[in-house]
Amino acid sequence: MTSIEIQSAKHRYRVLIASDLLVRAGEIFRAEQLPPERCAIISDTNVGPLFAGGLAKNLRSADYEPKLITIPGGEESKTLEQASEICEQMLGAGLGRQSFVVGLGGGVVGDLSGFVAAIFARGIRHVQIPTTLLAMVDSSIGGKTGVNARAGKNLIGAFHPPRLVIDDVDVLKTLPQREINQGFAEIIKHATIADPKMFCDLEELASPKLDGFKPSSLEELIRRNVEIKSRIVEKDEHERQGERALLNFGHTVGHAIERAADYRGIAHGEAVSLGIVAACEISMKKADLPKQERKRIVDLLRKFGLPTQLPKDLSREKIVEALKFDKKFMRGQIRFVVIPKIGSAQLSEDVTMDDIQPAVEKL
Repeated sequence: MTSIEIQSAKHRYRVLIASDLLVRAGEIFRAEQLPPERCAIISDTNVGPLFAGGLAKNLRSADYEPKLITIPGGEESKTLEQASEICEQMLGAGLGRQSFVVGLGGGVVGDLSGFVAAIFARGIRHVQIPTTLLAMVDSSIGGKTGVNARAGKNLIGAFHPPRLVIDDVDVLKTLPQREINQGFAEIIKHATIADPKMFCDLEELASPKLDGFKPSSLEELIRRNVEIKSRIVEKDEHERQGERALLNFGHTVGHAIERAADYRGIAHGEAVSLGIVAACEISMKKADLPKQERKRIVDLLRKFGLPTQLPKDLSREKIVEALKFDKKFMRGQIRFVVIPKIGSAQLSEDVTMDDIQPAVEKL
């Protein structure tokens, strides 16, 4: 089992990566000194039927008292109304200050369950059990939690680091290829901003499918990505110094694409892929990214089945309008991540809408 320790502002937490971890969850919770208490397992209609029953049974065998709460799958569930409903169910089940929340699912479940843990009884412990590659390598790390507002994505939230993250690589076998591809969007992002060796390794892969990975090599890939993100987060947990903002590479335009599409039809990783293409275009102008390096990045995204061109029926004007709602605007100015080369990223404050609009129109 791979174990990575991450230091947050308030405490340390571990990320465990291996096979067969779900069937040992109760044992792991005890080893991590989570006392036997009532807990809420928050999952969704996609993941719950596959794993929640077994997890609840395992926790009960270790003297925990789990309350399973299932939400509809999809981005539409990331709302204040859904968070409120979950809190009411937790109160009705007798959960209190000593209880904890287990988020069992992908990025939506992780963001929402973390937000509930942050606000319930003024903050209780949160355990992340991500079930998608994207959540394992990205959203489960760093303590960002939140829900969406009408004005945009993740505009209501809190920094609430998890108590523990459990990455059971076996659950990835249940994912369709499109979901796997989403995870590789974030992996390619990490390689592009921080790890040129991993970028080359991804280029040399014979197959972009998970069945080409041995369990040990899949664990290694997840470990490398968790370490990249954790190194950046530890330096700037609350995104005040600029370091953590580097993880937003591709996300400024990516989030605008999601909003313009009303969070339908384009998955998060696919929107990030398109955002990366736009960010590379802007980086050629603002950071002297060589044209050949841009081509390598676009080719790698395509290799993993990720989109590099917008659907024809998605309005570019609507995307540009959606950019104005992005929380990365500071006093009307965009803090935009650019790359001068593969493996290096920097924050630019001289990127304007006049730079972004042509890059969006070119998608």
